[in-house]
Amino acid sequence: MVEDYDNSEEILAGKHSVLEALRAGRTLNKIWIAENAQKALTAPIVAEARQAGVIIQHVDKRKLDQLAPGLQHQGVVAQAAPYAYAEVEDLLAAAEAKGEPPFLLLLDEIEDPHNLGSILRSADCTGVHGVIVPKRRSAQITATVSRTSAGAVEYVPVARVTNLGQTIDRLKELGIWVVGTDVNTDQDLFGSDIFTGPVAVVIGNESKGMGRLIREKCDMLLKLPMVGRINSLNASVAAGVIMYEVLRRRRRPE
Repeated sequence: MVEDYDNSEEILAGKHSVLEALRAGRTLNKIWIAENAQKALTAPIVAEARQAGVIIQHVDKRKLDQLAPGLQHQGVVAQAAPYAYAEVEDLLAAAEAKGEPPFLLLLDEIEDPHNLGSILRSADCTGVHGVIVPKRRSAQITATVSRTSAGAVEYVPVARVTNLGQTIDRLKELGIWVVGTDVNTDQDLFGSDIFTGPVAVVIGNESKGMGRLIREKCDMLLKLPMVGRINSLNASVAAGVIMYEVLRRRRRPE
């Protein structure tokens, strides 16, 4: 696997982020724990860290505030090796290893790191084999994303690509159906029977939706039914609804 490394060390903040990083075997250089942190809550982290040989330092909470400014660190901060992005081939290999048709997410310029984190959390819960993001005009994996994902970032591989359109073309050549979400289409999400096969779902930008070129490349456009006065959902909520519909279809007996 050729890994695409971010070129700077990463700060992880929050009990879930640090604990899941340890359990997933992520390289952590050091962990700081607030002196007044509840031992019952930090004990699992201490145990995992000692087993992995990671240095632990108990410090004043103000030190953690400096290390992770603006983040709700819950009394635990870690310095990690740079996040290693996967390749698209790795995501497909993950599906093959499980004997499952590929289930991928393509994020078309999702810019809010909280949305990206929430999407990764739902992706882990619903069996998504991997998430693809563009290198430009998109949220990347950060401490905020890690914390919002509740550690799911350690288990759902994320691939960064230079050109999302070209990546869609590659996936289609491999027999993967590309499904976009669009409020202006006639096809209803719950009326589609496409999700049991190889599928890649595109989630568009928080305000603009999918770009025109990406929309045109989709094999199918689906909409979420809306009965209220507001005709759109938060991007991460919409993504969660779609992911769970895919999971429901795949678990339904034929």
